[in-house]
Amino acid sequence: MVGNLVDDPELRFTSAGVPVARFTVASTPRVFDRETNAWRDGEPTFLDCSCWRQLAENAAESLAKGSRVVVAGRLRTDRWETPEGEKRSRMVLEADEVGAALTFATVTITRTTRPVPSRETAPDDPWATATPTRPTSPGGGQEAPAQEPPF
Repeated sequence: MVGNLVDDPELRFTSAGVPVARFTVASTPRVFDRETNAWRDGEPTFLDCSCWRQLAENAAESLAKGSRVVVAGRLRTDRWETPEGEKRSRMVLEADEVGAALTFATVTITRTTRPVPSRETAPDDPWATATPTRPTSPGGGQEAPAQEPPF
């Protein structure tokens, strides 16, 4: 989904201390009106979004009301019953990624620091550490040549 934040993201913590951020994105399509031969705003869509853990903290720190964002994730339905017994539901976008939309803005990327994984926790994890050099070819011990893209 691409749209603008209706308000600042709200950052909260579960009882276990896990961060969760909630925010609403408004998306208003532009439609061409053939009668007036002009563009006009279409019907807006408001979608509640949530994200967890480091993404939640980064979103809350980086985004503000009015920010144009791109949100990718999974739709889920929240269902509940009011005290009067009425059944209610709403769609929520459970965000996997949140980023600034760059059509009308620029951003500066600042990497967050992450704890270095311990070898005791994942001794056979090939992605636990990165090497500063390129991988070598299987037979020659020399750096693998850069491949040109096929297009």
